[in-house]
Amino acid sequence: MIELEGKTALVTGGSRGIGEATCRLLAKAGCDIVFGYHANHDAAQKLVEKVKRIGRRVLAVPGNIANREDVEKLFDQCRESFGSIDIVVGNAGIWKKAQIDQMTEDDWNETIEVNLKSIYYTCHFAALEMKPKRSGRIILVSSTAGQRGEAFYSHYAASKGAIISLMKSLASELGPWGIRVNAVAPGWVDTDMSADELRDPATRELIEGDIPLGYIPSADEIAGPILFLSSHLSNSVHGEVINVNGGSVLCG
Repeated sequence: MIELEGKTALVTGGSRGIGEATCRLLAKAGCDIVFGYHANHDAAQKLVEKVKRIGRRVLAVPGNIANREDVEKLFDQCRESFGSIDIVVGNAGIWKKAQIDQMTEDDWNETIEVNLKSIYYTCHFAALEMKPKRSGRIILVSSTAGQRGEAFYSHYAASKGAIISLMKSLASELGPWGIRVNAVAPGWVDTDMSADELRDPATRELIEGDIPLGYIPSADEIAGPILFLSSHLSNSVHGEVINVNGGSVLCG
């Protein structure tokens, strides 16, 4: 039912976790894929091979998502290789623990630059691409932490809350241009980012005990709503946050 044949999707932070799963699902739906990644060349190459086996064109672009020139290069290479950019998924981010009385300015700046400044760059270049066509979809990856806060990760929560406010602002701004803007907000996800926390059986059991569905979602279960927001099935969904957390945080 979801058919994206002929579309091109650009995904930041695409080589692992939610980004990798998103690239795979979008490719299975018919998208050609361009994804940015930071340093893990092996993971990027594995994803390239997976997308090729699905039968779609794919391009992996290394760079620092917090650097304007690198983000511009990502968009330029996408356009030069595939001609257009129809779907943009702002996914790249970091999650590092730091209690507020011990958090350094460098800790704060790193998280804000990677998680939020990169989203500004991504949305900036997406709008430049999409407004002349009067169409496009921008999907930003926020977090439950951006809605309820998260002790010991206040800088992360601040960045993810700002993404939600940015998304809502851009929905109002870009909607008249035919550009749909939404966000997904995962809770715990079973990925490399959370692996250290989830490796301890007692900690995992405690976390799962706070989730009404009783388990921690996989990356594919976050990528599914992103695929939905990329498709015609979500044509009237605009300026919304889709929470994907097994019911652990209920917002409305």
